[in-house]
Parts: sequence; structure tokens; C-alpha cells
Amino acid sequence: MAALKVLLWQGRRHSLPKCASQFYSLTSHRSLSSESNSNPPRRPSEPIPIQPVSYPVKPKPSPSPPQPQSSPSEPQSLRPAPPPPPPDSSRSLTRQDIRYIKDAPSIAPVAYSSRVAPLPDDIDSAAADEEAESEGRKIEAENELRMRIAKAAEEERMKVPFPLLIKPKKNDKPPPLDLADAIRQVKANAKAKFDETVEAHIRLGVDSKRTEMAVRGTVILPHGAPKAVSVAVFAEGAEAEEAKAAGADIVGGKELIEEIASGKNKLKVDKCFSTPGMAPHLGKIAQYLRKRRLMPDKKVSTLTSDISGQLKELRQGRVEFKMESKSILHVGLGKVSYKEEALRENIGAFMNAVLLAKPTGLKKTSKYAGYVLSVHISSTMGPGLPVSIQSLSKAADNYKKMHVV
Repeated sequence: MAALKVLLWQGRRHSLPKCASQFYSLTSHRSLSSESNSNPPRRPSEPIPIQPVSYPVKPKPSPSPPQPQSSPSEPQSLRPAPPPPPPDSSRSLTRQDIRYIKDAPSIAPVAYSSRVAPLPDDIDSAAADEEAESEGRKIEAENELRMRIAKAAEEERMKVPFPLLIKPKKNDKPPPLDLADAIRQVKANAKAKFDETVEAHIRLGVDSKRTEMAVRGTVILPHGAPKAVSVAVFAEGAEAEEAKAAGADIVGGKELIEEIASGKNKLKVDKCFSTPGMAPHLGKIAQYLRKRRLMPDKKVSTLTSDISGQLKELRQGRVEFKMESKSILHVGLGKVSYKEEALRENIGAFMNAVLLAKPTGLKKTSKYAGYVLSVHISSTMGPGLPVSIQSLSKAADNYKKMHVV
């Protein structure tokens, strides 16, 4: 539609100026010409004759059928417009600029040949059958592959269960044994070449972070092995003479403390004892003694007035015990070579001493309930065996009846 409007507009532009120019030429010719045979001027109402125009025919390489030439009487308005001049390529024109340009290029519609999609009936039946068979084979192969994968997964699932579904079996704790049975098993499990020590391990229900709740003490085993122990005693006067008579290796007072503080005496002994009168003077060497675990303490009977009696007990096989940071006591109570009755009495004496060392700040409980949580005995290289609290309480009561007045 737009192309048609452009053509009509061009036709009007070409026709109107020509008519006006012819009319002007006639009037000017009439006024300026002196010839008598000139054509008289026409009235505006009369039509202006249109002179036919012929154009040379462009030669063609091959002969073609002759085309009918236009008759001279054919009006010029019906003839096609002359081809427009080539557009100026120096600048690009917009749609708005083309509207005001003379002899603008016309837009000719373009038609394309229509295409029809082939229908299923037009396809070769043999090719269709072959394609269908190939598609069927592909589908069968895919289904077979899926079945193989599913079967392999099922077999694997049957062989090895899914890990998340496996509930690990917890190692059931063995029930506590009677003390006599536990001693027999300890002796049976001791297979080392040396004479192993029978050890006791007690877990206490005491807060180890509280210093006032510390569990510490000593026990004289009824069947203990005598030990050779080197001892140093801080005492003066008659108490110093008594310590020398009891067999103390080093005895001294303030002079000995000064020698240790100055570094002249290294104090290479296993135990240190002190009388209460010399305790205030030990502050100078307290750090030195604590590093070597030699500081006299009242709880382990190393700070006492009865120096001779404590030295005698120490050499008879006295055992010291002290609670560790995890609220556990570890102590050796004899040898595997001891008889079962001797080991039972030693364990009873130790349990009685643990009961006596019970902190005063602990809640009032019946004997071991809430205080002793568990007890295990073992040899040096053997496994630990749990022991029932009831059998241990009986052993402690028997020891108390026989040895404590």
C-alpha cells in the first residue's frame, strides 16, 4: 500500500509541472513572436495534447518474441514512470527523509513460492519400517541396560547392607565379679616372666578441682613386703636423736635447710619427715621439695611427732595413695605370687583406708554409695576386672574386725 501511494505521488509531481510549463511557453511565445501564422493560445479548459515519447529498446543477447509497441495514441499517464536515479550512497536516509526526496526508489513486493510439508503418506513405507525397527531396538537395549543396573544394585544391597542402617553392637560391660573370683582370674591372666604386681584402680565420685575434697592417705598392708627406703628427717634436739636411733639416713634442723636452699645439699632420698616445730622453717625449700614430691604432709603421716613409729611402718611396707586429676586412685597391693587369702586381706585393708579418707565435705552417704563408683583389679600386664562393691565392703569389714581394736 505504501508503495502504491509513492507511485501515485510521483505521477502527480511529474504531470503538474509539465502542464504549467507548456502553458507558460505558449503565452510567452504569443507575446514575443511576430509571426502571423503562430498558433493561437488555448483556453485553460481545453485539454493539452500529449506528445508521445518513444525510448530505444535495449538489445538482448538472444532473440525474443517481438513485443507490441505502444500505440501513439496511448496516453503518457498510463506509461510506467522512468526509473528513478540511483540513491546517494554518501549518506544513509531515514524513512522520514525519503518522503521529501524526488524520484525516491520504489519498493517492489516480493513473493516466494509456497512449500508444502510432506505428509506421513508421502514417506516411503520401507524406510519408515526400518526406522521403526531401529527405534525399537534402541528402546529394548535401554530397557535391558536399566534392568542390569537395577539387578546389580539389588545384589550389592543384599551382599553389603547400607552403612547407615548398620547398628554397631556396643561392647557390653562385663558384670562385676566377686572379689575371690576376680583374684583367681587376675592370677590366671598373669603370664609375664616376672612377678607382676596386683593393682587396684578406683573411680571416685569426688570433684578433683576442689582442693578441700582431695582424697589422700596411707595404709599398712597386713602382708606387705619390707622395703629399703632412704629417709631424711627435719628435727632438732631430742627428736633428732630419736630419728637417728630409728635409722634415719639424714637428720638436721635449720642448718640442713640452709644447705638445701643454697644448693650445697641435693637431698637425694626417697622420703622426708618433719616434726611440727620445724614446719614453719620449710618455706625456704618448699618449692624444691614439692618438685621432688618430698614435702612433709600430715595426711600421709610424714609431718608427725612420732618419727620412730612412722619409720618402722614405712619399712614394713606402708602404701600411700592420692587421688589424681581424673578422680582415680591407683595403688599396688601385692604380688601375683601371694596367696589368694593374703591378697584379699590387703585389698580389704586398702578399702578400709579409702573409707577413712572420705572427705568431710562430701554428702552423708552410706559407706561407699556415691563415694566409690567402681573398682577394678588387674596385674601389671593383664586386663582389668570389675569387682562388686558388696564383696569389697565385706573384705573391709573382715579386716576391721581382725586388725583394728
